[in-house]
Amino acid sequence: MSDLVPADTTEDVRTRGAGVSRQVAVLPVGSFEQHGPYLPLATDTLVACAVAREIAGAYPVHLLPPVTISCSHEHAAWPGTVSISSVTLHAVVRDIAASLRRSGVDALVVVNGHGGNYVLGNVVQESSARGERMALFPAPEDWEAARERAGVVASLLTDMHAGEIETSILLHAHPEMLRPGYETSDFVADDRRHLLTLGMSGYTDSGVIGRPSLGSAEKGKELLGSLTDSFGAYFSLLTSDE
Repeated sequence: MSDLVPADTTEDVRTRGAGVSRQVAVLPVGSFEQHGPYLPLATDTLVACAVAREIAGAYPVHLLPPVTISCSHEHAAWPGTVSISSVTLHAVVRDIAASLRRSGVDALVVVNGHGGNYVLGNVVQESSARGERMALFPAPEDWEAARERAGVVASLLTDMHAGEIETSILLHAHPEMLRPGYETSDFVADDRRHLLTLGMSGYTDSGVIGRPSLGSAEKGKELLGSLTDSFGAYFSLLTSDE
């Protein structure tokens, strides 16, 4: 678990910054919420950190420690889930971005590991309108490209929570964190039009919506590889002088 916290010193950051035209920081944002009986509460944080760590290995970015609790209100029916308000998450990310700019890092990429963090899109929109450099990653298109490259069978609609994608990434990046049961926990609920009103408990008893039985470490590796490649366009956009 030590790879969740970057080991950089201040000199590492200074040296890396001297070699680029514009510094880019990467902030993983996860959650602390139920992921069925076999994935840990920290799954979204582990996924966001795995993506961010791969990005930091391929691009000269300033990797930040994760935000580990976010907006998981739809999972409140399950023990262990903890949430903060969207207003608080909005303020936390804005404060981090402002602090980075004061220290000379004027571009921030938020790597979001939890689909319920809708407010992060608003943070990026508002920051961009103020002329600040910020991006939200991965976009749905990046996930779709990764799904196709990795041979993920379930669609992004079906693979909503604790399914094939999350199970695969953890099987690759943190296999020690999985418990038995994902092989027999598939549950599909594609029509979730009342999710915001009913929460997850209106659609699943187990907390799972997806097909985790299809997960594999090989798919997890390919998913991360594809997302790392997709990040290149974001890095170019944020470091451009145009």
